[in-house]
Amino acid sequence: MSSACCVDPGVVEPCAGQTLDQQHVTNERDTQQTMDDQRETDTREIRKKGATQKMHRRDRDKRLEEPRGPGPFFFFGGNNGASIVVLYCESRGWQRIYDKTRLDYKLKWCEIKSPATYFNFKAGSQLLYQIPNNKVLTTKIGLLNSLREYERVSSKVNYGCGNRGMKMEDFFPVTYRMDMKEERDAFFNGVCDDKSSMWICKPTGLNQGRGIFLLRTSEDIATFRERLQNKTEQQSNRKSPFTLPQARIVQEYIQNPLLLMGRKFDVRSYFLIASTSPYMVFFRHGYIRLTCNPYDPKSDNITAHLTNQYMQKKNPLYSLLKEDTVWSMEHFNDYINEIYMAPKGLPKDWALGPFAKRMQHIIMQCFQAVKAKLDCKLGYFDLIGCDFLIDENFKVWLLEMNCNPALHTNCEVLKEVIPSTVTETLDLVFEIFNKCCCGSKLLPLNSQRDFVLLHDGESTAVGKQRHKTTGPLLNLNSKGSSTHNNANKTHTSAATTTPTWKSSNRFTKCSVNRATKETPAKRPPPVYGWPNISQPSQQPVELLCGGAAVKEKISISRDQETNQLRLPQPKPVRVELHLSKCTWQEPAEISSGPACLMSMKSAIRSLSTPALSNGLNSTLRLGAQGRQMDNTDHVSCNPKTSKIHLAQMNKKESKEKTKEDV
Repeated sequence: MSSACCVDPGVVEPCAGQTLDQQHVTNERDTQQTMDDQRETDTREIRKKGATQKMHRRDRDKRLEEPRGPGPFFFFGGNNGASIVVLYCESRGWQRIYDKTRLDYKLKWCEIKSPATYFNFKAGSQLLYQIPNNKVLTTKIGLLNSLREYERVSSKVNYGCGNRGMKMEDFFPVTYRMDMKEERDAFFNGVCDDKSSMWICKPTGLNQGRGIFLLRTSEDIATFRERLQNKTEQQSNRKSPFTLPQARIVQEYIQNPLLLMGRKFDVRSYFLIASTSPYMVFFRHGYIRLTCNPYDPKSDNITAHLTNQYMQKKNPLYSLLKEDTVWSMEHFNDYINEIYMAPKGLPKDWALGPFAKRMQHIIMQCFQAVKAKLDCKLGYFDLIGCDFLIDENFKVWLLEMNCNPALHTNCEVLKEVIPSTVTETLDLVFEIFNKCCCGSKLLPLNSQRDFVLLHDGESTAVGKQRHKTTGPLLNLNSKGSSTHNNANKTHTSAATTTPTWKSSNRFTKCSVNRATKETPAKRPPPVYGWPNISQPSQQPVELLCGGAAVKEKISISRDQETNQLRLPQPKPVRVELHLSKCTWQEPAEISSGPACLMSMKSAIRSLSTPALSNGLNSTLRLGAQGRQMDNTDHVSCNPKTSKIHLAQMNKKESKEKTKEDV
């Protein structure tokens, strides 16, 4: 038998230059290394599983010992940012609860939204993270529809200065919905024929780069089209089409991005809606996210095109380049100043100046697009992550907005940015919430540090109220019909009391319309004569009669005024005076009374109303109660009692004249 037949097939022949013993030692070393690697992997998995079990056991034990008492309590669901939020709340003396069905919480922070949570939410008493219908911003299709609708409406509405917003094409890449047949056909039947274009397909409801792929060639597009058709046919053949497939969009890929050291990057910024009633909207800088590999538009590796940390962790070089995949905004600003400022003619600190303003402008446009759609309750707040891309021409593009942005701190830069962002978010939310509950003025905010205020709903609401109520205090109408109608509407409301008298005189038309902002629940007793002047609130009233203006200051008692919540000053009111069938008569002599009032009494007594006066006995009508006053008595102008009082006055004056004659 030959020697070749005696060779054991399990034994490997030694390599050239190696003896059998040397080869045996090498094989043993390789086997030992493999076993060590496998043992280390198993140990790591066991430790990870043990840590997970320990955490679940600890949470289970804590659930058995749910805290009770007056609280306050907070609930945190999930792992994203748990250490930061829990530490913040516990530092304030709050107690964490683990039962998500409890309703006695003060703050509830959840990654996943639940309909029951919003159904049982108590507005004005609780704080809840994530606005229930924030999908109009934070999903690809929701954001696309909101921006399209806003642009369509804005182009048709005349604001007085044209369309004040930006066009979508100026900041948002061309996008098509694959769940809409019209847009799907438009894309496949002409748009995708451009060989120079490159497209990226994204699922609408996922984040962290999951389900994203590129469409570079016509073969990729044809394959994608066939797959969509198959899914459509399968869905139509199903008996219960309740589970719809994941909707997708196809977006034009920016092939000429600005590069940092040859690598692609994008910018994560934060959009905070600290309150929805009123709206308080803020912006904050985030950080720069870079890829591990140099940028190559023809690369099939998806990690070369997506910059988020979730995708970069799949790169074999991530453990070595982890700290270099995240830059601070200050580092980015210094790099732009050094490399691009002179060649591109950029102003100094472009990244912290014009670029920041551009991002704020885009965020405000998105907010205006959904402002009327979001659910508004006192206690809702939301922190949204916005992803921006800069191309080589320094044009800024909005890629997407994400709810519940990543709050992990696996890099040194993130350890500085994320905790301060979450802490300031909660500080602003608590301060605004407490001020709203107490009825205090919101601005200035003591907890505002790095966030920039973009929209102040309180000032906007007050400005609109002032715009509606601001007008001339005095109005001389050629016809009293419009004023009369408006006064009657105001008179019937519970908030104001507006007396009006319509004049039939063609030459003299005067009106007084004295109104307060709010009427107390219990109506004060009528005040006869001149109002109390102990604590006057001076309000100028102008009487226009026959072209002559008489200006006097009428004192109004403080207890007749009510201060509206957070209004810096009372709203101006329209004041008008209507005197019916005014006739000029000789003023009666006034023998007594304060000297400061004699001239006013004499001037007004000369304007007597024939229906309420007799001869020289003139009367003065004041205020909403129709008050009358002469030189001795205060007479009510109630229609049922005016004749009796006038008769008594005439009788008394006749007796006085008789005594004087005697």
